Amino acid sequence: MQRGELINRLDTETEWDIIIIGGGATGLGAAVDASSRGYKTLLLERFDFAKGTSSRATKLVHGGVRYLAQGNIKLVMEALHERGLLLKNAPHLTRTRPFILPVYSWWKKWYYGIGLKIYDLMSGKLSIGKTRIISAKTILQYAPAIGQTGLRGGVVYFDGQFDDARLALNLAQTAVDNGGVALNYMRVTGLRKEGGKCNGVYAEDTLTGKTFEIKSRSVINATGVFTDDVLQMDDQLQHHIVSPSQGIHLVVDRKFFPGSHAMMIPETDDGRVLFAVPWYDKIIIGTTDTPVSEISFEPRPLEEEIEFIFRNINRYLNSGITRQDVQAVFTGLRPLVKVPGQKNTAVMPRDHTVMVSKSNLVTITGGKWTTYRKMAKVAVDNALFVGKMERKTCVTGSLPVHGWCDEVNSDDPLHYYGADAEAVKRLAEENPVWKEKLHECFPYIGAQVIWAVRYEMAMTIEDVLARRIRMLFLDAHAAVQCAPRVALMMAEEMGKDEIWQQEQLRNFTALAEGYLL
Repeated sequence: MQRGELINRLDTETEWDIIIIGGGATGLGAAVDASSRGYKTLLLERFDFAKGTSSRATKLVHGGVRYLAQGNIKLVMEALHERGLLLKNAPHLTRTRPFILPVYSWWKKWYYGIGLKIYDLMSGKLSIGKTRIISAKTILQYAPAIGQTGLRGGVVYFDGQFDDARLALNLAQTAVDNGGVALNYMRVTGLRKEGGKCNGVYAEDTLTGKTFEIKSRSVINATGVFTDDVLQMDDQLQHHIVSPSQGIHLVVDRKFFPGSHAMMIPETDDGRVLFAVPWYDKIIIGTTDTPVSEISFEPRPLEEEIEFIFRNINRYLNSGITRQDVQAVFTGLRPLVKVPGQKNTAVMPRDHTVMVSKSNLVTITGGKWTTYRKMAKVAVDNALFVGKMERKTCVTGSLPVHGWCDEVNSDDPLHYYGADAEAVKRLAEENPVWKEKLHECFPYIGAQVIWAVRYEMAMTIEDVLARRIRMLFLDAHAAVQCAPRVALMMAEEMGKDEIWQQEQLRNFTALAEGYLL
C-alpha cells in the first residue's frame, strides 16, 4: 500500500461509485465492504487512518455487559455476533481474554454471575468461553493485586481484545487489496453537487497542496465526532446530531495488576463499568464518560477524569496506583447521537444512526468498534440505493482482514503483522541497524519503521510511534526518547532533509506532552 501510486489513480480514474469521507473504524469498514463487493471505492481521511477516536479505544471486542444491564438486548446480540466474526477474520490482531469481576457481597456474586451467564448464552455458537462463578481464593490466584478485605468471590467470563489502530490500518490495506483506494492526509474541502444532489467531493492533499475535483455516484459521511462539520458542508441549516463524550485511559506497568486476566469493575461513581486490561505488557485502565462541548483532534484528559479513575481503581486494587506510576494517558471522543432531553452521555445509546439528506449524502455515526462491519454494511447499502447502483451481496462476514494467517504465535513480537511478519523479518536482515531495538524497554525494531514508510503509508513520526507501533500509547516518555532515531530513519527512507526532521521532532514532542500526566 503506497500512497504515491494510489494518488496517481485520482488523475487517471475520473469517476467513482462510492466516496467515503473519514478513515476511522466505520469509514474503513465501508471501504472494505464496498471494494470487496466490486464497486469503485475511494476513501479520504484528513489526517492519518484512525488518528482520532478509532485508535483510542479500551482495546476490547465485546458485546457490552453494561448495555445488557441497560436492557439494550438488540445491541448486545449484534455486538456479540460481530465479536465472533472479527475474532475469526483477524486472528493476528485479536485474542480471547479471560475477565474477572470481583464482588464484595454474596447476593451480588449471584446477580452478576447469572447476568454474565446470560451474556455468554447470547453469543450462541460464537461463544468464546464458559462463564463461571468462583471463590475469593480462586480470584486471588488469578489476580493477586485485588483487595482481599470483604472479598466474597466473583465471576470469570470471556471477551475479545484487539489492537484498534493496527486493525484500522489492516482494513485500509484490505480495501486496497480489493481494488479500492484509501488515502490519508487528503482533506475534503467541499461537496460537489449537480441539480442539488451530491455527486462527488473537492479535496486537497495536505502534504503537497494539490487539489482534486472527484466525481462519484454516492458519498458517505463517516467522520465520527466531526459528522456535523460535513453535514453543514451539505446544508448550513442542518442541526447538530452528535453529542460528543470524552473517555480517557491510564496506562501503567504490568506489576500493578499481574496475571493474564483482565478485570471489570461493575460499579463506579457515575454508573459506568471500569476495566483494567493487560495489553502489550502494560495495563490499560479506563474509561470515563464526560460530556464535552469542544471537539478537538487531540483532546486532553480532564483532571476530574484522572481523579475518577484513581479513586475507583484503587478501591479494588491493593497496589495503590499514583500519578507517578502512569506511563501514558490517552483520550478519545465518542460520537454519540443526541437524544432529546438527555444530557448524561453515560446513559445515551451506543447504537449507530444512518441518515440520508435531501442531497443524497449518506451519513452514518454512533456505534462502537465491535460493530464496525455491520455499520459499514448499512452505510454501503444506503449508498447503493441513492446512487441507483446494482445491489451486490456483502461478503465481509467471512472476508479475511489483511494479514490473516492460520496460526498466530503471540510470543512473536511481530505477530500482529500476521502474514506480513516474515517479510518484516526479511527486511530487518537487509541492514544491521534495522535489526536493533528502537528503545531498550520495547521489542520494536528499526525495520518496523522502514516497513511503515514503505508499505503502510506512514508519513510522520506520529504515524509510526502512535499507530504503526503503539509506543506513544504505552509509554510516552519512551516514545519521545526514541523519536530522533525514528525521524532520522524516516528522513533517510523518504529523502527528507534536516529541516523536516526538526519540524517533525517539534511537532511530536508537543503532541506527546498531552499523553503525559
